[in-house]
Amino acid sequence: MGKQGEAHIVWDWNGTLFHDNDAIIGATNAAFAELGLEPITLERYRAMYCVPVPKFYERLMGRLPSDTEWQLMDETFHRYYAEHRRACGLTVGVPALLAGWAAGGRSQSILSMYVHEELVPLVRGFGIESHFLRVDGRTGPSGGSKAEHMVRHLAALAGVEPARVVVIGDALDDATAARHVGAGAVLYTGGSHSRASLEEAGVPVVDSLEEAVEEAGRLAA
Repeated sequence: MGKQGEAHIVWDWNGTLFHDNDAIIGATNAAFAELGLEPITLERYRAMYCVPVPKFYERLMGRLPSDTEWQLMDETFHRYYAEHRRACGLTVGVPALLAGWAAGGRSQSILSMYVHEELVPLVRGFGIESHFLRVDGRTGPSGGSKAEHMVRHLAALAGVEPARVVVIGDALDDATAARHVGAGAVLYTGGSHSRASLEEAGVPVVDSLEEAVEEAGRLAA
């Protein structure tokens, strides 16, 4: 895998391969409760969500959280999420999709803004790690954008040309990160953003990961 000229998918994890919407909304609402904010529905979350995450909180609060508030909300979010992610699983059909893409002689990897040391055992626990050239989570502080992480991720993938790379994710930030390195992108409506929000990126928007993989094959051809 990973030979010169082959198509390569960089997968997002949360909200894409990993169907964790319930844990994300629960963790967001736990963080909001710390500041006495009203809980948010999945629909409102999808309509309002953006990165960096403090900007998302600003949309909901009417102001940027202070450093102290951000730290409190971030810690609360991650504590709640770590507890409730255990009830979440892979998006329907993921193992077969990953195996099918690999069977065609094409490569794939994961780049996530989820903490690296927690991401790797989670991927391994689902028995899908062998499908990926690399599994990279976030190192360093939370709250940033994926673009700089994408630069490092692709640099570590020997022989993978950015022009043959397609990023599949559920957030506008995935398309921004892809654009930053000269890669293609396909956005999936099953995660953090509404279709209307995703369509602002000007890349293909799909309702299933099967469609995402088909689009990736076309974009990288």
